[in-house]
Amino acid sequence: MNVRLIKTFQIDVAHCLETFPEGHKCRRVHGHTMAVDVILEGPVPEDRGYLVDFGEIKQAVEPLRKQLDHHMLNEIEGLAVPTVENLSKWIYDRLKPALPLLVMIRVHETPQNACEYVGGL
Repeated sequence: MNVRLIKTFQIDVAHCLETFPEGHKCRRVHGHTMAVDVILEGPVPEDRGYLVDFGEIKQAVEPLRKQLDHHMLNEIEGLAVPTVENLSKWIYDRLKPALPLLVMIRVHETPQNACEYVGGL
């Protein structure tokens, strides 16, 4: 059986997007409560019955969550242009070594807007 496993965590962040046109509201400093889905995929070993323990995912995510939560994203190395697209890839690149079955990061910037970064694309 092949499954997709999804662990969601939340971060409260601030950023400003200076690459947006002059006068655009996103150029000003503003904040978001973002939900981040960490999505793993693979075959479930029959003898074990689960793909990855959710606790292992939480342990891998926690240092990044602490680095991002209640921080100005523009000030974090590698996020000088902290769009949801760049943030999705930034998170993926840092989690992939600890979570080899990671296939996608989905960042919900708002309840209506999200970005999916699929590794290898």
